[in-house]
Amino acid sequence: MIPIYRGRSRRAVLAGAVCALLVTGTALTGCSEDPNEGTNGVGRLSADQIQSRSQKAAESVGAVRLHGTVVTSGRTYTLDMRLKEQGGIGSVTTEGETFRLLRVDDELYLKAGAEFWGQGDGEEDGEAAADKLAEKYVKVPQGDPSYKKFIGFTDKNVLLGGLLTLHGKLATDGHHEQSGVRTIRVTGDEGSGGTLDVSLEGKPYPVRLVRAGKAGTLTFSSWGTDFELKEPAEDETLDYGKQLPAS
Repeated sequence: MIPIYRGRSRRAVLAGAVCALLVTGTALTGCSEDPNEGTNGVGRLSADQIQSRSQKAAESVGAVRLHGTVVTSGRTYTLDMRLKEQGGIGSVTTEGETFRLLRVDDELYLKAGAEFWGQGDGEEDGEAAADKLAEKYVKVPQGDPSYKKFIGFTDKNVLLGGLLTLHGKLATDGHHEQSGVRTIRVTGDEGSGGTLDVSLEGKPYPVRLVRAGKAGTLTFSSWGTDFELKEPAEDETLDYGKQLPAS
């Protein structure tokens, strides 16, 4: 007598072979696996609901890391920032220059190389000043134009609120994987209005965003992972009062 388990095994092999066949280009009913099985379930929702859930998930958590590029006013900024409600820290690169930003509550600090501060203008005093600035975190006065220009890079709510919106008619565009995380992709106007990959694992956090109009690509990670945020030591800081030196 043939053991029962062998009979079951043969039936399983036969069923798998049948499911591999196609009938008029379509898989036989009941053969396909549910891509949302074992996920958080957002893949079963409409595109508008998925975007809404991802935005709420992003708002509900205290900290995040984002890195990638943002194109604005014709200039490309490469970001690697860690953000939370009290501020943020990280680096920004644009036009070959990299500087660090640090914000603790309302206090914003900028640390950059001598070239950022205008070294190379041919004046020894200017070069010496630029060298001195390059060694310190410079406290950015709240009335200085640079404050308004750079603080948005350190504000979680402002930055994510402005980024996590797709434009045009929303639709889902299949299941994908980003950095080892299973995702559901939402597109705006078939991709021209941007694409957003939302996690199918755990909370539906945004994982990857391609902005509309080729305005950059950002990856999000470390949702809810706290990090230390404190003002630099006094001997590491320069305070220019009401106005920064021209760069």
